[in-house]
Amino acid sequence: MTDLTIYKNDYCISTDKTKLDLKTIHSFLSTKAYWCLNISYEAVKKAAENSLNFGVYNDNKQIGYARIISDFSTIAYLGDLYIIDEHRGKGLSKWLMETIVSHSELQGLRRWILLTGDAHGLYRQFGWTDIANPALWMELHNRNVYSK
Repeated sequence: MTDLTIYKNDYCISTDKTKLDLKTIHSFLSTKAYWCLNISYEAVKKAAENSLNFGVYNDNKQIGYARIISDFSTIAYLGDLYIIDEHRGKGLSKWLMETIVSHSELQGLRRWILLTGDAHGLYRQFGWTDIANPALWMELHNRNVYSK
């Protein structure tokens, strides 16, 4: 898979894994992301190694992130999307979503899925809806997996 790098004003989005600042990503996810508080560095690193990653950068400093888990044929899961507080309100989340959904390896998928507690408005702009028939879905969820 060829890496994608695009620029807009003073910002960059890249899928190049060598650019990822895993310590910064871990710091945000483990302390500020309600969905994975206390996640270990090792778990963040392993997740990044096995995902299509989208890093968001300002002056080569990691300021945002998202990752895709996919078979690149039928389904994709969008997770860990964030922009740090100092850079919010500049349209970066929307630009990141535009970049993700237009990525050449993520076209023609039957289903995209995600979990969100507070960003429904962002995702609805890209056609996401509530699950049409939640009775069909099941999960095995360990809420305390990252507890110390």
